[in-house]
Amino acid sequence: MSKISLIIEREYLTRVRKKSFIIMSILGPILFAAMMVIPAWLASLEDDETKIIAVIDETGLYSEQISDTPLLKFEFLNNQNEQEVRQNFSESGYYAFLVISDNLLEKPDAISLYSDSQITMDVKDHVRRSLIQYLKESKLTSYDISGLDKIIDDLENIDLKISTVKIGDDGTEKQSSAELTMIISMAFAFISYMFIFIYGAQVMRGVMEEKTSRIVEVIVSSVKPFQLMMGKIIGLALVALTQILLWVVLTMLIVTGVKSVFFNDSPLPDASRPQTELLQNLENSDQVTTPTSKELQFNNIMEMIKSLEPGKTLLLFLFYFFGGYLLYSALFAAIGGAIDHESDQQQFMLPITIPIIIALYVAMMTFRNPGSEIAFWFSIIPLTSPIVMMARVPFEVPLWELLLSMFLLVAGFIFTTWLAGKIYRTGILMYGKKVDYKEIWKWIRYSD
Repeated sequence: MSKISLIIEREYLTRVRKKSFIIMSILGPILFAAMMVIPAWLASLEDDETKIIAVIDETGLYSEQISDTPLLKFEFLNNQNEQEVRQNFSESGYYAFLVISDNLLEKPDAISLYSDSQITMDVKDHVRRSLIQYLKESKLTSYDISGLDKIIDDLENIDLKISTVKIGDDGTEKQSSAELTMIISMAFAFISYMFIFIYGAQVMRGVMEEKTSRIVEVIVSSVKPFQLMMGKIIGLALVALTQILLWVVLTMLIVTGVKSVFFNDSPLPDASRPQTELLQNLENSDQVTTPTSKELQFNNIMEMIKSLEPGKTLLLFLFYFFGGYLLYSALFAAIGGAIDHESDQQQFMLPITIPIIIALYVAMMTFRNPGSEIAFWFSIIPLTSPIVMMARVPFEVPLWELLLSMFLLVAGFIFTTWLAGKIYRTGILMYGKKVDYKEIWKWIRYSD
């Protein structure tokens, strides 16, 4: 065991000291933080330039039907034609000019917006919405039916807001969200897929590098091949865990720092104040500030997240992540030990990658029917359970299914480690021979 710990230490320290690890540990959080901060920053930017748009209505039907906004001003030109405006446009100070040449109810394309620069979507959408509203009102008036506009408005305002509620064994109710559950389900499945594939493939590349450089010949003179394989697998698992933790911590620090500096005017509401407490305070005191809709919405989201049992879900994610990683990394290590060149890896990678890809597709349909037979079996089979089961966990999997899946995953890891060890111990010292499945089967059968 001491030899395995030495190999783990060597693998871990060698990897974390590499420039690539340090660079990715820094760039990763910056990229993740940018994905969260930049959309909020872009949403906060407002165009503060007032745009004046000339309107030439050749029909006379749409005079003053396009409303102004604080940043958009429309001037209806009754005494000028299009050619005059076009010739003097550069000196006019107009941002754009709009030409309506015919009745838009009869000819919807009889409208054009001209400018000497690219017209923004805000301008185009405002003109379109204003005219469509007017055309709808004109169309309704032409039917000459009393109260028709009110009837249509009433029909358009019909809406349903279905709330989803989870009932506990003791009859208690917790607010939940089908949409939030689906998003979390897909996020866990995709993260499991990505990290299992990335870090499992790193094990294969590490084994191949040592084999092709002949360093492994020196190493196996002091340790057994199986100890070397296990040390490499566990060492890289710790590297993966370290990088994930660094990404999470640094991303949170960056986002918090950016928010405090650039978005300090709109702090997040206190999540510790439940919605019921806010309403009670409102009833008991006239001086209490009414909670904003954003604050109530935030508390509702927090209640929904709590209903998903985040602590339990995180522990299960760690278990299935490391279980899937250990299972697949053993197979990747066997491939790395069996081949001499990267060009030979394709034929052996395919049988391993197919279950991972299929598991991702099954996970994508699991949120529609998490209790289906295909979702059940793929969450039980060790080769696919790390991805599919994590897609099912937010939907509350029965305890016996969860325990069976976890037991089979552990058993699957033990079996694949044993199988990979038999391939690894023979293939790691074999050079110059073209390896195929028949040869690998011989190693499995006859290795002592």
